Amino acid sequence: MRHAARERDQLGGALGVPFSRLVDPPRAGVRVVRAGEGPATRSEQADYTATLLASCPPNARRDVYRVTAEPEEPHLSDPHLPGTTEHVLLGTGRALAGPADDPVELAPGDYVAYPGDAPHVFRALAPGTTATFIMEHT
Repeated sequence: MRHAARERDQLGGALGVPFSRLVDPPRAGVRVVRAGEGPATRSEQADYTATLLASCPPNARRDVYRVTAEPEEPHLSDPHLPGTTEHVLLGTGRALAGPADDPVELAPGDYVAYPGDAPHVFRALAPGTTATFIMEHT
């Protein structure tokens, strides 16, 4: 038993991660950045500000979607593949987005990230709601 534990620790150490992460990766949480928040970089040459909402982890793939929605029935999504994270940046309108059991209300410019490998929802609360969705697969 001790030999197996030592090998486990050596494997995790060689990869630079705890062994538990190899067999049971940590679940992503919900992260919200409201309009006007977040680390911003301002240009000295122009009236231009860039705010980092999320950085891409190594070896991830991201798919980007533009979504338009009206305040009717919510769009309920089944879980995607394990390790999927969804990012939503609201453009116009108002919406509820995030885990099906605890969505976050968003206003224009607000950002939320949440586990896409659990049931989740997007519901427009105002006519002409638009959003950018980024599906991140690790």
